[in-house]
Amino acid sequence: MKITHNKVGQNLNLVDGLKQDKLDGTKAAKDALSTSGGLSTLGAEATNVQLSDRAQEAKRIKELATAAPDVDMAKVEKFRALIDAGKYKVDARAIADRMVDEHLETTN
Repeated sequence: MKITHNKVGQNLNLVDGLKQDKLDGTKAAKDALSTSGGLSTLGAEATNVQLSDRAQEAKRIKELATAAPDVDMAKVEKFRALIDAGKYKVDARAIADRMVDEHLETTN
C-alpha cells in the first residue's frame, strides 16, 4: 500500500523499500552460496584460528565451570530433611562474624 500525500506514507514507503532491499540482499547472498559450493568454501578460512594463551585459559575455565554440577542435590536433600524435622538451627552470630571477616579480607 502506497500513501504519497503525507509524510507518514512517505516514511512507510521508505521502510517498505528498505525491507525489499534487505530481502534482495539476502537472496543474493543465498545465490552466491549456492553457486560457490555452499559453506564448505567459506569454512576453509575459519579452520586456521589461533587462540592466545589467555583465550585458551578462558576456554578451559569455561569448560570446567560448565562440567561441574551446579547443585549438590545430596546436600540439598540433607538440609531439606533437617529443616522439615525442625532440627536445622542457624547460628546468626557465627554467620555475621564470617560475613564481616570475608568483607575485611576483600577490602585489604
